[in-house]
Amino acid sequence: MISRTLTAASTRPIILAILSRGEDYGYNLIQKVREFTGGYLEWTEGMIYPVLQRMEIDGLIESKWKTAGDQRPRRYFRITEKGRVELSAELAGWGKIWNALTYFAAPLPAGK
Repeated sequence: MISRTLTAASTRPIILAILSRGEDYGYNLIQKVREFTGGYLEWTEGMIYPVLQRMEIDGLIESKWKTAGDQRPRRYFRITEKGRVELSAELAGWGKIWNALTYFAAPLPAGK
């Protein structure tokens, strides 16, 4: 299981990355993350919807209500241009963190 801290830190960039592929609704975002990670990253509705709301307030995503056929209305989210810029910055930052982590986690050469 992944720590709450790491889960929380990765939520916004993961949402932005998913929405960069096309609009989607909250529950489906949860399902995509669960499926892709094999369940090791567990999001709940109580966790994701406040994040989506904050991201919309911050201008990173937009939403609109849609009804498909006889289904109940769903709120679909899409990434904004500001969100795309944020995603790019997040990916660069996570790349630097990954580089530092792999460097410091590697065994020291003999004699060091």
